[in-house]
Amino acid sequence: MNRTITFNELRKIKDSLPTGSMHRIADELNLSVETVRNFFGGHNFKDGKSVGIHLEPGPDGGLVLLDDTTVLDKAIAILKEAQSA
Repeated sequence: MNRTITFNELRKIKDSLPTGSMHRIADELNLSVETVRNFFGGHNFKDGKSVGIHLEPGPDGGLVLLDDTTVLDKAIAILKEAQSA
C-alpha cells in the first residue's frame, strides 16, 4: 500500500518510539535494524537495504512517498501499545 507523509511527520513517529523499537520492528518483520533505520531517513546502505521510500523536497522536510507501509504500520502499532500501557 502506498502512502505519502512529510519527512518531519515520519521523524516524529521515529523519535516517539520507545527504546528498542527499531530492534523489535526488525525482528518482527525479519529485517535488519539498519534497514528499519533507513526507512526512517537513515542512509546506511552498506549494512541495510533501501526500503522503497522516495523523498521530494518541500515544506516540513519534504514529502516521503512510501511504496510499502509495513514498517510504518508496525511503528504506529508500537506507539499505540505504549500509549495504552
